[in-house]
Amino acid sequence: MTAEARAKGASEAMDALMRGDRLALSRLIALYGPGIRAFAAHQLGDASEAEDIAQEVFLRVWSEARRYDPARGAVSTWIWRIAANLCTDRRRRRAVRRFLGLEAVPEAALPDDAMPGAERIVAGREQMRQLGPALAALPDRQREALLMRTAGELATAEIAAAMGLSPGAVEQLLVRARAGLRRTMGEKDDD
Repeated sequence: MTAEARAKGASEAMDALMRGDRLALSRLIALYGPGIRAFAAHQLGDASEAEDIAQEVFLRVWSEARRYDPARGAVSTWIWRIAANLCTDRRRRRAVRRFLGLEAVPEAALPDDAMPGAERIVAGREQMRQLGPALAALPDRQREALLMRTAGELATAEIAAAMGLSPGAVEQLLVRARAGLRRTMGEKDDD
Protein backbone atom coordinates (compact mmCIF):
# COMPACT_ATOMS: atom_id res chain seq x y z
CA MET A 1 0.00 0.00 0.00
CA THR A 2 1.37 3.41 -0.92
CA ALA A 3 1.79 6.13 1.68
CA GLU A 4 -0.91 8.18 -0.06
CA ALA A 5 -3.39 5.30 -0.04
CA ARG A 6 -2.62 4.56 3.62
CA ALA A 7 -3.08 8.25 4.53
CA LYS A 8 -6.39 8.43 2.64
CA GLY A 9 -7.65 5.22 4.26
CA ALA A 10 -6.60 6.47 7.68
CA SER A 11 -8.29 9.82 7.17
CA GLU A 12 -11.53 8.16 6.07
CA ALA A 13 -11.39 5.73 9.00
CA MET A 14 -10.73 8.56 11.45
CA ASP A 15 -13.66 10.56 10.10
CA ALA A 16 -15.89 7.50 10.55
CA LEU A 17 -14.50 6.86 14.03
CA MET A 18 -15.26 10.45 15.03
CA ARG A 19 -18.86 9.79 13.99
CA GLY A 20 -18.97 6.74 16.27
CA ASP A 21 -18.35 3.97 13.72
CA ARG A 22 -16.69 1.20 15.74
CA LEU A 23 -15.55 -0.67 12.62
CA ALA A 24 -13.39 2.30 11.73
CA LEU A 25 -11.13 1.51 14.66
CA SER A 26 -10.43 -1.94 13.23
CA ARG A 27 -9.36 -0.29 9.96
CA LEU A 28 -6.91 1.92 11.85
CA ILE A 29 -5.61 -1.09 13.77
CA ALA A 30 -5.08 -2.95 10.49
CA LEU A 31 -3.21 0.04 9.03
CA TYR A 32 -1.00 0.88 11.99
CA GLY A 33 -1.17 -1.97 14.52
CA PRO A 34 1.62 -4.19 13.15
CA GLY A 35 4.04 -1.28 12.82
CA ILE A 36 3.22 0.05 16.27
CA ARG A 37 3.70 -3.38 17.84
CA ALA A 38 7.08 -3.77 16.13
CA PHE A 39 8.07 -0.21 17.09
CA ALA A 40 7.11 -0.78 20.73
CA ALA A 41 8.87 -4.17 20.82
CA HIS A 42 12.07 -2.53 19.65
CA GLN A 43 11.68 0.41 21.99
CA LEU A 44 10.89 -1.73 25.02
CA GLY A 45 12.54 -5.05 24.19
CA ASP A 46 9.49 -7.03 25.27
CA ALA A 47 6.73 -8.44 23.06
CA SER A 48 4.12 -8.53 25.81
CA GLU A 49 4.78 -4.91 26.72
CA ALA A 50 4.61 -4.03 23.03
CA GLU A 51 1.19 -5.64 22.81
CA ASP A 52 0.10 -3.67 25.88
CA ILE A 53 1.33 -0.45 24.29
CA ALA A 54 -0.47 -1.20 21.01
CA GLN A 55 -3.69 -1.86 22.89
CA GLU A 56 -3.29 1.35 24.87
CA VAL A 57 -2.60 3.34 21.69
CA PHE A 58 -5.83 2.20 20.08
CA LEU A 59 -7.80 2.54 23.28
CA ARG A 60 -6.71 6.17 23.34
CA VAL A 61 -7.47 6.58 19.64
CA TRP A 62 -10.98 5.31 20.36
CA SER A 63 -11.57 7.33 23.52
CA GLU A 64 -9.99 10.55 22.26
CA ALA A 65 -11.05 10.42 18.61
CA ARG A 66 -13.04 13.63 18.93
CA ARG A 67 -9.89 15.44 20.05
CA TYR A 68 -8.07 14.64 16.81
CA ASP A 69 -7.61 17.79 14.71
CA PRO A 70 -6.71 17.22 11.04
CA ALA A 71 -5.42 20.79 10.84
CA ARG A 72 -2.65 19.86 13.27
CA GLY A 73 -1.40 16.82 11.33
CA ALA A 74 -2.16 13.55 9.64
CA VAL A 75 -3.87 10.67 11.40
CA SER A 76 -0.60 8.73 11.29
CA THR A 77 1.19 11.60 13.01
CA TRP A 78 -1.35 11.64 15.82
CA ILE A 79 -1.31 7.87 16.29
CA TRP A 80 2.48 7.58 16.15
CA ARG A 81 2.86 10.45 18.61
CA ILE A 82 0.62 8.54 21.04
CA ALA A 83 2.73 5.39 20.53
CA ALA A 84 6.05 7.19 20.99
CA ASN A 85 4.83 8.95 24.13
CA LEU A 86 3.51 5.73 25.66
CA CYS A 87 6.82 3.95 24.98
CA THR A 88 8.75 6.82 26.54
CA ASP A 89 6.50 6.78 29.59
CA ARG A 90 6.86 2.99 29.93
CA ARG A 91 10.68 3.21 29.73
CA ARG A 92 10.71 5.95 32.37
CA ARG A 93 8.48 3.97 34.72
CA ARG A 94 10.61 0.89 34.19
CA ALA A 95 13.80 2.87 34.98
CA VAL A 96 12.27 4.16 38.20
CA ARG A 97 11.15 0.66 39.19
CA ARG A 98 14.64 -0.69 38.49
CA PHE A 99 16.22 2.13 40.47
CA LEU A 100 13.97 1.30 43.39
CA GLY A 101 14.75 -2.40 43.03
CA LEU A 102 11.18 -3.32 42.11
CA GLU A 103 11.98 -4.79 38.69
CA ALA A 104 14.72 -6.95 37.26
CA VAL A 105 16.69 -5.58 34.30
CA PRO A 106 15.41 -7.22 31.08
CA GLU A 107 17.75 -8.83 28.59
CA ALA A 108 18.83 -6.59 25.70
CA ALA A 109 17.85 -9.04 22.96
CA LEU A 110 14.42 -8.80 21.42
CA PRO A 111 12.05 -11.71 21.91
CA ASP A 112 11.67 -14.10 18.99
CA ASP A 113 8.04 -13.11 18.40
CA ALA A 114 8.53 -9.33 18.47
CA MET A 115 8.02 -8.89 14.73
CA PRO A 116 4.49 -9.23 13.33
CA GLY A 117 3.66 -11.51 10.42
CA ALA A 118 5.05 -14.95 9.66
CA GLU A 119 7.06 -13.73 6.68
CA ARG A 120 8.80 -11.05 8.69
CA ILE A 121 9.54 -13.41 11.55
CA VAL A 122 11.09 -16.00 9.27
CA ALA A 123 12.99 -13.47 7.16
CA GLY A 124 14.22 -11.18 9.92
CA ARG A 125 14.65 -13.23 13.10
CA GLU A 126 18.43 -13.67 12.89
CA GLN A 127 19.00 -10.13 11.71
CA MET A 128 16.95 -8.77 14.59
CA ARG A 129 18.88 -10.87 17.10
CA GLN A 130 22.01 -9.18 15.83
CA LEU A 131 20.45 -5.73 15.57
CA GLY A 132 18.59 -5.76 18.90
CA PRO A 133 21.56 -4.83 21.09
CA ALA A 134 22.83 -2.36 18.49
CA LEU A 135 19.42 -0.65 18.37
CA ALA A 136 19.30 -0.54 22.14
CA ALA A 137 22.68 1.22 22.16
CA LEU A 138 21.42 4.10 19.98
CA PRO A 139 20.30 7.34 21.63
CA ASP A 140 16.52 7.37 22.19
CA ARG A 141 15.66 9.94 19.51
CA GLN A 142 17.78 8.18 16.85
CA ARG A 143 16.26 4.80 17.69
CA GLU A 144 12.74 6.27 17.68
CA ALA A 145 13.21 7.89 14.24
CA LEU A 146 14.79 4.77 12.75
CA LEU A 147 12.04 2.49 14.07
CA MET A 148 9.31 4.81 12.82
CA ARG A 149 10.96 4.64 9.39
CA THR A 150 11.49 0.86 9.35
CA ALA A 151 8.76 -0.63 11.54
CA GLY A 152 6.16 2.02 10.80
CA GLU A 153 7.16 2.67 7.19
CA LEU A 154 6.65 6.38 7.80
CA ALA A 155 7.93 9.06 5.48
CA THR A 156 10.37 11.67 6.77
CA ALA A 157 7.62 14.31 6.99
CA GLU A 158 5.41 11.95 9.03
CA ILE A 159 8.27 11.15 11.40
CA ALA A 160 9.05 14.85 11.74
CA ALA A 161 5.46 15.64 12.63
CA ALA A 162 5.22 12.75 15.09
CA MET A 163 8.47 13.74 16.81
CA GLY A 164 7.89 17.50 16.66
CA LEU A 165 11.02 18.07 14.58
CA SER A 166 11.86 19.47 11.16
CA PRO A 167 12.30 17.01 8.27
CA GLY A 168 15.98 18.00 8.12
CA ALA A 169 16.45 17.15 11.80
CA VAL A 170 14.80 13.76 11.21
CA GLU A 171 17.12 13.09 8.27
CA GLN A 172 20.09 13.87 10.52
CA LEU A 173 18.76 11.51 13.18
CA LEU A 174 18.35 8.77 10.57
CA VAL A 175 21.86 9.32 9.17
CA ARG A 176 23.38 9.20 12.65
CA ALA A 177 21.32 6.16 13.63
CA ARG A 178 22.39 4.22 10.54
CA ALA A 179 26.02 5.22 11.05
CA GLY A 180 25.80 4.12 14.69
CA LEU A 181 24.34 0.77 13.68
CA ARG A 182 27.09 0.27 11.09
CA ARG A 183 29.76 1.10 13.69
CA THR A 184 28.23 -1.20 16.30
CA MET A 185 27.66 -4.06 13.87
CA GLY A 186 31.19 -3.60 12.46
CA GLU A 187 32.62 -3.82 15.98
CA LYS A 188 30.70 -7.05 16.58
CA ASP A 189 31.99 -8.53 13.31
CA ASP A 190 35.58 -7.87 14.43
CA ASP A 191 35.15 -9.83 17.69
